[in-house]
Amino acid sequence: MAGLPRAGDLQTFNLSGFVNKVESKTPVMAQDDTSLTGGSCFEEQSPCCSDSEALSQGDRDYDDILELNQFDGLPYSSRFYKLLKERKELPVWSAKREFMDTLAKGQFVVVSGFAKSGRSSQIPQWCAEFCLSVQFQHGMVVCTQIHSQQAVDLALRVADEMDVNIGHEVGYTIPLETSCTNETVLRYCTDDMLLREMMSDPLLERYGVVVVDQAHQRTVATDVLLGLLKDIAMQRPDLRVVLLSAVAPGPKQLALFTGSALPVIHLETPDVGEVVYSSTGDNYFCAALRLVLEIHQSEELGDVIVFLVTTQEIDLAHDILCHEGRSPPGQGELLPISVHPGQTGSLQILGEEETTRTRRVFLTCSPNEDSFWAISSINFVIDTGLERRHIFNPRIRTNSVIIQPISTGRSECRRQLAGPTGRCFCLYPKERQLPAEVRPRIMESDIISTVLFLKRMEIAGLGHCDFIDRPDPGGLMQALEELDYLAALDNDGNLSEMGIIMSEFPLEPQMAKTVLASCEFDCVSEVVIIAAMLTAPSCFGAPPVDLKPEAIQSYVKFQHPEGDHFTLINIYKAFKHFNSVSTHLISERWCQDLFLNHAALLVADALHSELTDTLKRIELPISAPAFGSRTNTINIKRALLAGFFMQVARDVDGSGNYFILTHKHVAQIHPLSAYGAKSPKLGLPEWVLFHEHTFSEDNCLRTLTHITPEEFVQMVPQYFFYNLPSSESKDILQSILNREASLCQKGKSHKEPPEDQTTDRCVVQ
Repeated sequence: MAGLPRAGDLQTFNLSGFVNKVESKTPVMAQDDTSLTGGSCFEEQSPCCSDSEALSQGDRDYDDILELNQFDGLPYSSRFYKLLKERKELPVWSAKREFMDTLAKGQFVVVSGFAKSGRSSQIPQWCAEFCLSVQFQHGMVVCTQIHSQQAVDLALRVADEMDVNIGHEVGYTIPLETSCTNETVLRYCTDDMLLREMMSDPLLERYGVVVVDQAHQRTVATDVLLGLLKDIAMQRPDLRVVLLSAVAPGPKQLALFTGSALPVIHLETPDVGEVVYSSTGDNYFCAALRLVLEIHQSEELGDVIVFLVTTQEIDLAHDILCHEGRSPPGQGELLPISVHPGQTGSLQILGEEETTRTRRVFLTCSPNEDSFWAISSINFVIDTGLERRHIFNPRIRTNSVIIQPISTGRSECRRQLAGPTGRCFCLYPKERQLPAEVRPRIMESDIISTVLFLKRMEIAGLGHCDFIDRPDPGGLMQALEELDYLAALDNDGNLSEMGIIMSEFPLEPQMAKTVLASCEFDCVSEVVIIAAMLTAPSCFGAPPVDLKPEAIQSYVKFQHPEGDHFTLINIYKAFKHFNSVSTHLISERWCQDLFLNHAALLVADALHSELTDTLKRIELPISAPAFGSRTNTINIKRALLAGFFMQVARDVDGSGNYFILTHKHVAQIHPLSAYGAKSPKLGLPEWVLFHEHTFSEDNCLRTLTHITPEEFVQMVPQYFFYNLPSSESKDILQSILNREASLCQKGKSHKEPPEDQTTDRCVVQ
């Protein structure tokens, strides 16, 4: 990358002032939290005994516990004692003394136990007691989760058990929502939110204990967090790091922090009930639903969990069970519940125990095994033994989807959900060889955002991330190459001024670059809407098959002739207008009638507000809305091309076969696109910019906008263009470049331009 020709930086607004602030920022010092102790019950104890003796009070019978809550100084309620009795029955409780002793003596603690052992709710509370015993002089407790909803659910439960207020002593932070104060002593958050917090507090000096839960899932954010925590722990000997895993961590995880294997506290594992194996071949879906209906027709009580493979299977199973699961009189209702991984709001119903004879059937897929920790009524688990994984291919810059067997650890997690008296039906033969471990996501994912974040952390002084498993070399080189194309790196491979600004946005780097370019082209208001709508879940609903023609027809009223990006602006503006003049319920009904996803539009609206606040915070210009004018339309396309010039395709035969310039694959337009319903006779755009290529699912281009080759040539970085593989489409673009160069030379021969005159090429590149 060194020595590559680069174009100028943004000229219409100044980046250097903000960049200087970032580079000169010093780590935030820990706040004085001694006022949070709620009393002086630990003051007279010596440091050597405060961590073991003072914190063992929770082991006493509740009749002997202090009357005043040590966290808020108020008397305990009767519910506290009731919940304490339930907590003492959890498998994790017998390991409390061992855990507290290990936490007091060492910097790292590893605990292994399944979801229903109580590890995620009890251990963070014990860590809060540890911090309280030392007067919070090293900070508070933070516990990470991989899903937002699980972080919220755990925070609510733990606040109830600790007899304190949610959002005060116990809080949570998830994308677009924060419920905590400066007096919060225990905070649940998603792992990616803690990483973003490290951009302003690189040494995590607010925290005395960092609890990394669900480490067995090996997400990209979790692996990056663990790699950085190793460096932070070396600089902060007072910091405690607790690793929680459903299965015993592998040798690499145990040796990460100290170079030698750390001891593991294994929580008591209850006996698993009956496990029934069967071979269904490829017909696992029908076999699972047939089994659900057979269970419902039996006299046995209990809810059911069905682990399917894809989200499409979850939705289809839900529709089938709603139709086929009608019970005869006196048998009770069959209630299917879709629980998509990471979907906000879907788990709130899980804690509600039904008092009627309703049998709930939870339809889910990986990685969602830990989401059912609060459900005690589960008696049946149906495990297909398969999972879908997205494998990023850096050569074609898109994901491939594969279906593969789950790991032995994940299989055991599913069996444990049935409890000692339940039954687990494994829809695969017992002799099937399952993988021993989950393959780390960092070896299979697009890591361009991760590389941008790590480059930002180099500025903060954390120049080394010791990965448990190193990223794929091809993926790493592709990420660095793309960041260089986006002008996020300088000629030495360090983060440029543009890259620093891009890292401030909670967006993919290409979208962040698009937002920055919109500041130059005076179309910020419109591009921020596009960024919010594409970052949020899809605003288009998933109607039943018989209603799909009606749904597509309802989308037509929002379609914009320039393309799908403009259609998204229409949908957002219509939603905002209707939302401002109606109640929440009426707005939700409006979305249902138009087959739009109300929850996704609310997320997009919250993202829009966050992006606008970020632009104001770093003092970037926000243009007035001008949607609909010809100039605004051209400027939106130019801003999109500034970030997504790597995602351009050309219709090579006029029949909808689009040739992708970067890797020569041919794809079609998705049916939901504004162009998808057009026949070739009506005319398809020859050149399009697309947001996503779903290669393995349907080989379709999604969210397209019509562009001209002249617009593309104007915006594309020259060194990216010259690296494109040879093709007829590249030859067409080269001829346009040659023609423009010839016209420029002719103009120079007649008249020399003034010194301050600039060319039409994009300065953000």
